[in-house]
Amino acid sequence: MAPPAQSHRSPSPSQPSGKGEVSDLKMQLRQLAGSRAPGTDDSKRELFKKVISYMTIGIDVSSVFSEMVMCSATSDIVLKKMCYLYVGNHAKYNPDLALLTINFLQKDCKDEDPMIRGLALRSLCSLRVANLVEYLVGPLRVGLEDGNSYVRTVATVGVLKLYHISATTCVDADFPTKLKHLMLNDPDTQVVANCLSALQEIWSLEASKSEEASREREALLSKPVVYYFLNRIKEFSEWAQCLVLELVAKYVPSDSNEIFDVMNLLEDRLQHANGAVVLATIKLFLQLTLSMTDVHQQVYERIKAPLLTLVSSGSPEQSYAVLSHLHLLVMRAPMLFSSDYKHFYCQYNEPFYVKKLKLEMLTAVANESNTYEIVTELCEYAANVDIPIARESIRAVGKIALQKYDVNAIVDRLLQFLEMEKDYVTAETLVLVKDLLRKYPQWSHDCIAVVGNISSKNVQEPKAKAALIWMLGEYAQDMQDAPYVLESLIDNWEDEHSAEVRLHLLTAAMKCFFRRPPETQKALGDALAAGIADFHQDVHDRALFYYRLLQYNVSVAERVVNPPKQAVSVFADTQSSEIKDRIFDEFNSLSVVYEKPSYMFTDKEHRGPFVFSEELGNLSIGVESASNVVSTQMIEANDNDLLLSTSEKEESRGASSNGSAYNAPSIDVSSNQLLATHSTQPSVAIDDLLGLGLPVAPNPAPSPPPLKLNARAVLDPSTFQQKWRQLPISVSQEYSMNPQGVAALITPQSLLRHMQGNSIHCIASGGQAPNFKFFFFAQKAEESSTFLVECVINSASCKAQLKIKADDQSTSQAFSAFFQSVLSTFGMT
Repeated sequence: MAPPAQSHRSPSPSQPSGKGEVSDLKMQLRQLAGSRAPGTDDSKRELFKKVISYMTIGIDVSSVFSEMVMCSATSDIVLKKMCYLYVGNHAKYNPDLALLTINFLQKDCKDEDPMIRGLALRSLCSLRVANLVEYLVGPLRVGLEDGNSYVRTVATVGVLKLYHISATTCVDADFPTKLKHLMLNDPDTQVVANCLSALQEIWSLEASKSEEASREREALLSKPVVYYFLNRIKEFSEWAQCLVLELVAKYVPSDSNEIFDVMNLLEDRLQHANGAVVLATIKLFLQLTLSMTDVHQQVYERIKAPLLTLVSSGSPEQSYAVLSHLHLLVMRAPMLFSSDYKHFYCQYNEPFYVKKLKLEMLTAVANESNTYEIVTELCEYAANVDIPIARESIRAVGKIALQKYDVNAIVDRLLQFLEMEKDYVTAETLVLVKDLLRKYPQWSHDCIAVVGNISSKNVQEPKAKAALIWMLGEYAQDMQDAPYVLESLIDNWEDEHSAEVRLHLLTAAMKCFFRRPPETQKALGDALAAGIADFHQDVHDRALFYYRLLQYNVSVAERVVNPPKQAVSVFADTQSSEIKDRIFDEFNSLSVVYEKPSYMFTDKEHRGPFVFSEELGNLSIGVESASNVVSTQMIEANDNDLLLSTSEKEESRGASSNGSAYNAPSIDVSSNQLLATHSTQPSVAIDDLLGLGLPVAPNPAPSPPPLKLNARAVLDPSTFQQKWRQLPISVSQEYSMNPQGVAALITPQSLLRHMQGNSIHCIASGGQAPNFKFFFFAQKAEESSTFLVECVINSASCKAQLKIKADDQSTSQAFSAFFQSVLSTFGMT
């Protein structure tokens, strides 16, 4: 059992403060240390329980370390376990104290009781103190040769722990060779399994260092070793069987006869009660027969019954994991479960995540023969009191309709949903009707007749409202009230908080204007005027674009906004075939459950943007970007040895500003807003026609060009370090921060996101309250000139000390002013 992580919470008023209680415990433990009186062990148990309890809630009990060690001189195994737990928890954080435990742990490794020998050896290997490595070699060597299988089991895992503490010591002591001997000769299957697990990890890490280790790793996949494990597989535990099956999955048989021999030998594993063993066997069968098309298809048929059994007989968590694998298989062989679709009907007592996945399965297995039954079942769910499931069921009906299965009946069912007068049902249905009309324009007459009866006041969800507005603009000639509905929505422009809806309103007003000009003229003018004044960058730019199109040529504007359209044949898949194949290769892993390859959630560039490591203390690493992260490590945050080592580098993409989904190429520092292209002289005719009444502003006097920063600036950490050493300090000053910004520093990452939103990128950061240190860089948009910033913030004094270095010294003051203005808005609502 691993020691509990140390808690850093302050005890609540109801919890002991720690000081007085710990002192009392220390005195009582000292009194009992040398006592041989009857009942001493019972008293020690109570005191040990209190120590463990205090340790768990975060009270510092390191002062009783020596007393705990003295009291461990007992034959009571319960006391031994609690003492080992305490020692293992404190040794990592107090290496000096760990040295005190060596003597009694080594003594316990020679105890007559094999349980105590094993526990002591496990605790000794769990100290994880590099200075104590020399004390591990002897007990481990003895433990590997112990007559008790439990001690040997612990020793095999201890070898792996030793390797991670000091790989050189482990290899020099020839422990891998001893593990290999035990693996092939030990009668205990758990010892064999532990040896296999440890050797796989050791040789995979050593393979890059020596050819011999690489050969040893390949020897694990040799025919004699693989057959040795296969012949003993029934003796192993479930965990060990999965380990063996994973090993065999990497083995390449010589011919088809050998493939059939392996499959026949493992046939009964498909009926195993443990789901992990079944899935590991299925993975092996699928991989062995990939090159044998007919046999591969037969394997699909063979594994169907075991998988369906696991879905119905296991816990909800197991059902979800198995259903995820079923979904993956159905994507590769759609006809596989088409006749077993009833197994995926939802049960009333199933959790939401299982029901949702079952709905996806029903969508995946739908074909011409079962569509009617599946859609009928899904329509029942649409009337369910469980609103999330009702939404998902409506989406499932729409997905089936987009697959061209009995479209006539499905469209009728969807239109009936609109008559249910439930807000969430109407919202989901409107979104689906929009997609159906894009693929099946021939259904526009029937759909629009029903949609036209829906009041826009009853549709509040942004996506649904956007879908309704799209239909109002696209089919304005068929919907009699379309111009007036749009006009009422535009009149409430200020009350519409969704940028998506406002964008659709602009486009729909333009489309309606070209089809019914007299009725839409005023509404379009109001929409353009409101859009140009909108705070959202996308809405502002689209309104300005439409306005200039109309200025240029109305006919061209109509061709741009309302071109001839063809029906959508296939909607884009969210995953490429390459990604799906990669997930299939990682069958029986979390990749299938997450629906993404392992590198997307294990590799550094796909992890969260800010990583905290115990080895680096409170050092914050990383630069946040829209889809990529540059992970860096700060070695020393000073002028002489500033940074940095990077393990992997990618271009950092800047985050959008103003909440917009698009990135402008540059930032106007003087106004802190995205630059808009200079417009030409407004057309008075268009202004009069649309009732905009925009005044013609006089030409302003020429001003010096504003400082523009590159939102996608990239700087190599080594280049940053070199520039910092070479460039002189351009600006050095102290700046007072606002209290809100200082309070927001409780999460330093928020400052990095705030600065990056203004094209100032963080390359490294560190420190803890009250002193924080950040290193930023920025680049001019049209030049390669770079600004480097060291920012030290003291949260106690609310002061920020800035040092700025620049390639172009003349722009340092302008950049300094901009940097301070951005910093001053940090933490403000």
